[in-house]
Amino acid sequence: MFRRTFLVGAAGLLAPLPALAQSATREKVAAALPKLKDFARQITDKAQVPGLSIAIVHRDEVVLLEGFGLRQVGRPETVDADTVFQLASLSKPLSSTVVAALVSDGKVSWDSRLRDIDPGFALQDELAAVNVTVRDLFAHRSGLPGHVGDDIEELGFSQGEILHRLRLAKPAYGFRNGYSYSNFGLTEAAVAAARISSQGWEEAAEDKLYKPLGMASTSSRYRDFLDRPNRAALHVPVDGTPDGTWASFTKRNPDAQAPAGGASSSARDLARWLRLLLAEGRYGARQLIAKEALQQAHIPATVRSVDPNTGAASFYGLGWNIDYRAHGVEWSHAGAFSAGARTLVHLIPGEQLGIVVLSNAFPTGVPEGIAMTFFDLVFEGQPTKDWVTMANDVFQAGYAAMLKPSMAYATEPASPAPPLPPEAYLGDYGNDYVGDAKVTDSGGTLYLSLGPAGRRFPLNPFNRDVFTYAPMAEAPKARSGVSFLIGPDGKASEVTIEDLNEYGMGRLVRVPAR
Repeated sequence: MFRRTFLVGAAGLLAPLPALAQSATREKVAAALPKLKDFARQITDKAQVPGLSIAIVHRDEVVLLEGFGLRQVGRPETVDADTVFQLASLSKPLSSTVVAALVSDGKVSWDSRLRDIDPGFALQDELAAVNVTVRDLFAHRSGLPGHVGDDIEELGFSQGEILHRLRLAKPAYGFRNGYSYSNFGLTEAAVAAARISSQGWEEAAEDKLYKPLGMASTSSRYRDFLDRPNRAALHVPVDGTPDGTWASFTKRNPDAQAPAGGASSSARDLARWLRLLLAEGRYGARQLIAKEALQQAHIPATVRSVDPNTGAASFYGLGWNIDYRAHGVEWSHAGAFSAGARTLVHLIPGEQLGIVVLSNAFPTGVPEGIAMTFFDLVFEGQPTKDWVTMANDVFQAGYAAMLKPSMAYATEPASPAPPLPPEAYLGDYGNDYVGDAKVTDSGGTLYLSLGPAGRRFPLNPFNRDVFTYAPMAEAPKARSGVSFLIGPDGKASEVTIEDLNEYGMGRLVRVPAR
């Protein structure tokens, strides 16, 4: 299926290594900064991304805060340290910090059961439904299949409607016996934790983190992002590959998954957050979050992957990737929207060193490449690899995998059968997950309308009762199949929408006419 929230990351670029003696001294960090700035400037000069903003913190000091390139192609405004970017999944570790603050207040625990704090929430697996906790959902180990909810988000369903539909998904693995990255699983945990503390999620994030840290440009509401005069537009590559030709026409409203992907912020604001994390909940003279509550997020809760060559494991904590590498434990998380956003946070707490990279382009591995290059400059004095190229290769492979289902429709059949008359397909269809769908005829073209937002897509004949449509504005060449099953009366009795059917919930039956 197509993933509107792109999940591939380049965290596996660095394999676990024996601990080394190098230390990130002030002198080494200072020597690395001008080289890194030159490197970032070269990236935007070559239009590998339109714009970048970088924050680096070392030993509770912001040592770099700078922007590069353009907020939007075709316009003169440049990126600076205060330019606000959509964070995509970098929202997850930010939300983990908010929940740690709620845990500090004592009204909720990482081990609070969802059944106790949100009795209306349910999962199909009864064992998980009874026992799943905030910790389980933040660690992506509940059994929920990874992309459930993502596929119907842009159809216009509210957050509550999507969370209610999670109960329809068959588990992808046994409860606490696997890992599957779930935007809406984490969203449910965060929203429930805020609700039991008598707040909505957006208000809790402001009260517990953004305001106390003075993060005045940070929000978990899309409308606030749109209201920022200094904001970065989304960009997608014109021909599907990041060759320096970018277009800015896409939009992404992630309010439904606000805790998982809906935050927006600037490098300046996120530098404050890095200082809080590296100081274990202390900011300035105040302990804003209990050390114990924050530490829980950085303890491995599940194995997220195993290197097939070395057998070394990488872990997921609570909203954080956890890895053990040359300089000790590392915390990181990437964010990406297929509509045109790429972000990264990466910390080495033992060295009191952290970096945030924000970019307004996708698909690209530039944020990972910049972070890896920076760490090389600090610890080795020079880059050891072309990290940007390596990361871009990883992302391109992930993007190709995302579009692989559409390859079945890239070439027309040698002798396609014509479709039946339009009357065979016209009508209303529906199921409990996708909701209502309608097939109409306008000027001889069939159209498929989906969801509360009434998104309307032209259906292109492929082979008799199989049509295709383009569900992603940012990837118009990517096609998904729409297949009708014709009943004895010569009319379609059901329709299967392929990109909504990854978990078997994209089959909609005809609704009898009233």
